[in-house]
Amino acid sequence: MKVLLANPRGFCAGVEMAIQTVEQAVKIVGTPLYVYHEIVHNRHVVEGFIEQGVVFVDSIDEVPENATVVFSAHGVSPQVRLSAKQRGCTMIDATCPLVTKVHMEALRYARQGYNILLIGHAGHDEVVGTVGEAPGAITIVESPEDVADLPFGQDDPIVYLTQTTLSVDDANRIITAIRDRYPHVKEPPTEDICYATTNRQHAVRELAPQADLVLVVGSQNSSNSVRLTEIAENTEPAGTPAKLVDDASEIDPDWFTGVGSVLVTAGASAPEHLVQQIVQKLVDNFAGEVEHATVVEEDMSFNLPVSLRVLAGSSGT
Repeated sequence: MKVLLANPRGFCAGVEMAIQTVEQAVKIVGTPLYVYHEIVHNRHVVEGFIEQGVVFVDSIDEVPENATVVFSAHGVSPQVRLSAKQRGCTMIDATCPLVTKVHMEALRYARQGYNILLIGHAGHDEVVGTVGEAPGAITIVESPEDVADLPFGQDDPIVYLTQTTLSVDDANRIITAIRDRYPHVKEPPTEDICYATTNRQHAVRELAPQADLVLVVGSQNSSNSVRLTEIAENTEPAGTPAKLVDDASEIDPDWFTGVGSVLVTAGASAPEHLVQQIVQKLVDNFAGEVEHATVVEEDMSFNLPVSLRVLAGSSGT
């Protein structure tokens, strides 16, 4: 069986930065270290930090006064920052810079009087944080059908922004519906969907037709990982069956009946060692022959948060 290993796959620059931030904070501050929301949406990453003494919370009220708190890669609202400040917390912001860019766009357009259409999934951590920047100005749009129900008129100033981890195809369908109804809609100055999301989707779109089955390594609550499975299943000409797995233990041998080739990829929050364990299982159990398929080269990286570097300097670490 041919095992096609997609590249790029796995960790993006924002996830790398966020994970390194928590690793360094543990060394500097010690444990318990508090992190607001899962640092990234991957079960193995989160469980690994919990074993080290990291405490993940869904409310700042769960963080003791004067403790150190790390904000996750998905970003937080100004209200969360204010609550942490009022509790005397030392804040380390591991928000992905590409998410911060969307926050700044939302804030700027709200100040300019625009009605902001935020294309994304209601309830996702990133969307909650972005809405918090200008709650009175933002309307979440989850589908083309939502556009028909929008209350704005043709004379209202409108701009759209997008969640960074959306399917490019889904986002474009919604954007088309918005443009059809509001031809005057303003577009963001640059693309909001992040480079890593776009590249991983492009690789799956190009490589999935060469495989009989696609394995996406990632967790169920990872938006970009779920999107990869959907793209595989909807890629022309006929779509390729796809499975989302957290690790090698979730692989079902029955999936491979009659399968001659498998594409393996990973969401932006999935560690590479989990990918390699799955590849090894396919090699051992199905005489897999690994072939690397590079679609796009990546060299993006982000600096660790300034607040972490200041903390490291003051502690002499």
